[in-house]
Amino acid sequence: MMDEKGFEKDDYPKLQVALDLMNLDRALRISEQAVEGGTDWIEAGTPLIKAEGMDAVRELRKKFPDKKIIADMKTMDVGSVEVEMAAKAGADIIGILGAADDETFKEGIKSANNYDAEILADLIRVEDQTERAIELTELGVNYIGVHVGVDAQMKGEDPGELVKKVSDATTVPVAAAGGLNSETAPEIVKKGADIIIAGGAIIKAKDVKKAAQNLKKAITEGVSIESEVKRKRGKEKIEEIFREVSTPNISDAMHREPCMKGIEPVSLTDKKVVGRAFTVRTVDGDWAKPVEAVEKAEEGAVLVIDAGGGKTAVWGELASWSCAQEGIEGVVIDGAVRDVGDIQELGFPVFARNKASNAGDPKGYGALGDEIECGRRRVRPGDWIIGDKSGVMVVPKEEALQIANRSIDVMERENRVREEIKEGRTLSVVMELEKWEKKSG
Repeated sequence: MMDEKGFEKDDYPKLQVALDLMNLDRALRISEQAVEGGTDWIEAGTPLIKAEGMDAVRELRKKFPDKKIIADMKTMDVGSVEVEMAAKAGADIIGILGAADDETFKEGIKSANNYDAEILADLIRVEDQTERAIELTELGVNYIGVHVGVDAQMKGEDPGELVKKVSDATTVPVAAAGGLNSETAPEIVKKGADIIIAGGAIIKAKDVKKAAQNLKKAITEGVSIESEVKRKRGKEKIEEIFREVSTPNISDAMHREPCMKGIEPVSLTDKKVVGRAFTVRTVDGDWAKPVEAVEKAEEGAVLVIDAGGGKTAVWGELASWSCAQEGIEGVVIDGAVRDVGDIQELGFPVFARNKASNAGDPKGYGALGDEIECGRRRVRPGDWIIGDKSGVMVVPKEEALQIANRSIDVMERENRVREEIKEGRTLSVVMELEKWEKKSG
């Protein structure tokens, strides 16, 4: 049945899996499971094409002769050349960036017509997407893509409202991408999306087939189904995310940023320590400001104490009892702590550089609420502190949402790799380490 736009609306919505991977073997394995789960179209994602070239498209074409294969080329210039490359390799649909020149689209469309292929205009980062959608429709593209990129997703952006505006402006099918999963995709379909493009929600899932099944059911029946892979949680969810991920996950998300140097867990429960920093500056052995901080800090804060790496204790059992009573999340000390056994028995989380039996005197040197250094890491009041058995990470407060989302992305990708290892493959085989080793010269 033709809809008001003039295309077969009964054929939609479609589910498209974006294989945004670097490893063709993994992509083929995952795509097979995704197709078993009901995925309609298969996309060779930009990372896969950059890593494996047109062989990625050729192998997908060979493996799925009856499926539509999309080449997410993100073409910005030489439209005819790149479209011809992808079409000859077996792509049915080739992506050109909406920000490209009109001539790039004209040449790309001519080339696509020669090879019985189609063009998708990807509006990622186009300023006026409604106006550009109208222009590109008039030029003759076959699909318009509303796309919130991964980096933008990490800041909390989503494609919802843009889909509605673009769908109202064009007469061709609209594809939507941007961290969509079986919870969020049905609403995007209601807003006018004809094609749901899912990357992480499928390719990072422990059970790829089930994830695809749930997404397919969600968009065809219009029901929200809980997704294993989450994305774009609001700022109020930052703490929840940091409790879910590990400090190694956070380090990876911060481009391998190390944890605090020399700061080790002295007393740690199984739960992670997560909270905003309340900073304390003191000198070796002077425990006045650290103890005063207990009353000044808000419930749920983490006390971060710069004692200059000293070896005379500025913290002990009684101060820990005070924290436990006041709802302080934990304490991190670039200095010394005593009464370790008692603190462990209390179960209050403390991280420190040194242990000592002797304490100093409460002289009152230092300050509360200043920018400090702890474990060779800058800490400001309000920065996020996350501590577990692997160490203590500092997350700048203004980057917290983005790093939280990147951390959960790291965790979910590791979950997927773990499942592939359980299938009987080693980590080096899954990741094709020899292929991706840095070549000298």
